[in-house]
Amino acid sequence: MEIEKTNRINGLFEFYESLLTEKQQNYMQLYYADDFSLGEIAEEFGVSRQAVYDNIKRTEHILLEYEKKLHIVADFKRTEQIVEELASYVEANYSTDKKLTTLIQQLQDEKDEK
Repeated sequence: MEIEKTNRINGLFEFYESLLTEKQQNYMQLYYADDFSLGEIAEEFGVSRQAVYDNIKRTEHILLEYEKKLHIVADFKRTEQIVEELASYVEANYSTDKKLTTLIQQLQDEKDEK
């Protein structure tokens, strides 16, 4: 499995997990996050490897469609980058401004809670 694809699917899963069925959540968690094989997942749930594979492929497609329509992951990453740039700029140019540094810290804390 490609590391890029794994990271992308894990990122999408992190944001859209609650929109999936329990079975989809279980399969994706085991396959992508816990690195279970299709056979191990099939054995765990008493289904065929093909059933697990089909479910995972459908769920990947669903996750990609959610992101295509909602852009939540892309927006989050863009906002995260802007906050980091802002934090660096404030640190370099306004490090003595307590109100500004407090606001930046609040933004970073909010980002970390997501």
